[in-house]
Amino acid sequence: MYYDELNPGDSASFEKTISESDVYGFAGIIGDFNPAHVNQRYAEQTRFGQRIAHGMLSGSLFSTVFGTQLPGPGAIYLSQSLNFLAPVLLGDTICATVTVAEKLEKGRVRFECTATKQDGTVVVTGEAVLLPPKPPTA
Repeated sequence: MYYDELNPGDSASFEKTISESDVYGFAGIIGDFNPAHVNQRYAEQTRFGQRIAHGMLSGSLFSTVFGTQLPGPGAIYLSQSLNFLAPVLLGDTICATVTVAEKLEKGRVRFECTATKQDGTVVVTGEAVLLPPKPPTA
């Protein structure tokens, strides 16, 4: 969607169940092998009592929505803030939702971002600013 097509309140979502292979793959890509994510024995001794997914794994699901749905292909990320509110466990299904909050100057758009678990627990909130794709020129 182009800047002129976006309106406050427009929203889109992406849902994903976080698997063990997602956590290991993400760890390999970013190099974060914190034992809270990849070592069951270690994780059992933490406050959560089990392995948790990387916070940024859940946060990255917003990028999926932005790049594929709203605004969609060609959108450019300018900024993102994230607040991690609850752990994501292996097997949790996360729904990442982005909502147009306001249209800014210079073709930028501010979005509210919320990720929830299957039971409704909010796990991540934040804001993002993007440049929607420009319409093709004639």
